[in-house]
Amino acid sequence: MSSNLRFRVVEEAFKKKAVEVSVPSERPSAYFGKYVFNRPKMYKYLPKDVYDKLIDVIDNGARLDRSIADAVAAGMKQWALEMGVTHYTHWFQPLTEGTAEKHDAFVEHDGNGGMIEKFSGKLLVQQEPDASSFPNGGIRNTFEARGYSAWDPTSPVFIIDDTLCIPTIFISYTGEALDYKAPLLRSLHAVGKAAKEVCQYFYDDVTKVQVNLGWEQEYFLVDEGLYFARPDLLMTGRTLMGHESAKNQQMDDHYFGTIPDRVQAFMKDLEIQALELAIPCKTRHNEVAPNQFELAPIFEECNLAVDHNMLLMSLMKKVARKHGFRVLLHEKPFDGINGSGKHNNWSLSAERSQNKDSVLLHAPGKTDASHPELTANETLRFVTFIVETLMAVYRHNGLLKASIMSATNAHRLGGNEAPPAIISSFLGKQLTELLDRIEQSDQSELFALKGKQGMEIDIPQIPDLIIDNTDRNRTSPFAFTGNRFEFRAPGSSVNCASAMIALNAAMAEALNSFKERVDDKIKEFATRPEYSEGKGHTAKFHAIVEVLREDIKTCKPIRFDGNGYSEEWVAEATRRGLDVEKSCPVIFERYLDESSVKMFESTKVMNRKELEARNEVKWETYVKIVQIEARVMGDLSMNHIIPVSTHYQSKLIKNVQGMKEVFARERAERLSTRNLKLIEEIAERTERIERLVDELTNARRVANRIVNIQQRAIAYHDTVCPKMDAIRDEIDHLELIVEDGLWTLPKYRELLFIR
Repeated sequence: MSSNLRFRVVEEAFKKKAVEVSVPSERPSAYFGKYVFNRPKMYKYLPKDVYDKLIDVIDNGARLDRSIADAVAAGMKQWALEMGVTHYTHWFQPLTEGTAEKHDAFVEHDGNGGMIEKFSGKLLVQQEPDASSFPNGGIRNTFEARGYSAWDPTSPVFIIDDTLCIPTIFISYTGEALDYKAPLLRSLHAVGKAAKEVCQYFYDDVTKVQVNLGWEQEYFLVDEGLYFARPDLLMTGRTLMGHESAKNQQMDDHYFGTIPDRVQAFMKDLEIQALELAIPCKTRHNEVAPNQFELAPIFEECNLAVDHNMLLMSLMKKVARKHGFRVLLHEKPFDGINGSGKHNNWSLSAERSQNKDSVLLHAPGKTDASHPELTANETLRFVTFIVETLMAVYRHNGLLKASIMSATNAHRLGGNEAPPAIISSFLGKQLTELLDRIEQSDQSELFALKGKQGMEIDIPQIPDLIIDNTDRNRTSPFAFTGNRFEFRAPGSSVNCASAMIALNAAMAEALNSFKERVDDKIKEFATRPEYSEGKGHTAKFHAIVEVLREDIKTCKPIRFDGNGYSEEWVAEATRRGLDVEKSCPVIFERYLDESSVKMFESTKVMNRKELEARNEVKWETYVKIVQIEARVMGDLSMNHIIPVSTHYQSKLIKNVQGMKEVFARERAERLSTRNLKLIEEIAERTERIERLVDELTNARRVANRIVNIQQRAIAYHDTVCPKMDAIRDEIDHLELIVEDGLWTLPKYRELLFIR
């Protein structure tokens, strides 16, 4: 790329205007879910008895009756044809961090030489896409292609362009999960069942416990012309080289600032299309870094929220191209400024037959002065679910880190911009004091009797604990924010399901353990007269409090309210026994810890074979990502950076030679001093780049000869990545030296400030 072309690309980017967006005349509520086969459409297009059975499956987890599949398929087809749809696809989420689909037309022979539109229950419920080319970690041999996709009725069918998309799981011929959705659904069932059983200590009318998720999607936008002028952005999603701009985010003027016109048009277009697909977009704003933005929806049921996030990421890329942008979902596309994450706001809610409003289990109950026993019950329920969440995070902090770790997210974690690579939980002053008080006080100090069956926990402020009374700690990977926990460590490009699978399973294990120990103590205390009916403190109440006190002490090391960026915290976390490992390939090993395998198998979320397979995929993916980056860096170094640098060096040499011809020797030497230094520095840096590129290539070759994929990934981390860092350092210094007009790659000041 010539320098003139680079300048033309930048000039064209500055000239671009906002694309006109066609805004629907009706309110968003009127077109929300336009392209989704939601409940109103189910009611319209399905027979009443079929509709009732399908809703029972969706709401209550009833087993899908295959006898209704044909009727459901017929209703879906009728609606789809009326919407101009010609094809259908099973839409699934393989282990690629993306989605997959194979389109088939609604056509079959009619037996008379013509065609008819046909879509049966069999085609709706199950399909057989080729499974051999998807990452599988050895579950399938390359010559064993059979894999099944099976309809997930809990996530509504939707339309994209002319295709009916059917959310499905993806499993192997032998039944192992080859995707994210299958283990996610298992984890949701496990935690829902465990939480419901614990809820029954506090409410006798709980019908269901649901996992809620609210993700916050951060992303960068870059002008499409500049994107194509950067081979590293095109091939890897991040800039492998580039000196930071003199001005980036240090003035804090981009955060929550006025949204640029072109970006506003993109956001408007994206939101309209997202709302039509029933993705409940709520919030949009400028993020901290230049050209970085955020979109967040209203909270939804976890499975649906994951599907919506995957759909949104795909939609973002499509809409961005229409507006002359490219979306960068890489966690660290630009060095020296904030990267992008995907905060997962996670909570549990219980549905009660006597209460139309669901109960947020991580939120304090309301104060009821006339019924102190109800207030105490709500407070005890709140404390129970907070403490057992902390137990889940404490027991599996290394696994939770592994669930969000990747070659791309590793660039973001640990810097002064994102959560550290140590999982801890921030609770805030009030909640910390509450747990400390329960741990340190004996029951006579903590609890007061209030008549028959009446007990009041002597902590009156807790029912009034609300979000505004809970401070935030942006260095905490897992922070309590008033009525939920915010898992801030997942990266912007990943499938949310990975973190949710690990968290849900860990929580299910914690709740199962809690209930087992409480039940044992209830049996033990039931024989004691002081805990009999009418004495105030029942055996159940006393058992719950005693187990909570044990767990508060056990999980105390996971609680940390300080600065997660400090070196002191690393030493302290090590002393507490928390996982402080930073090497991405090594962190993946936590999936195969005996405690992890036991937890996943006991909750029936994944078996050892599935876990081993996923780790094979993780190590292989890590190697491939770094391998591609190394190849691109070698190519850019030798074919862009060194030619440009030596060309400028030649110009400087000619200048020095010309000085000697024009001026006297001493004066020529004095006037040429700066250029001589530049000539020497360019020579030294280009020589080091050539040497480092050779070493980089050799390091890859050596690593590639390692048969064991785990050890190969570790070798890439330990030997290849440091060479890339060293090459980048040399190139970034050259960028400041070489004449701007000769530099072929768009610079940070151009990439980050185009509107």
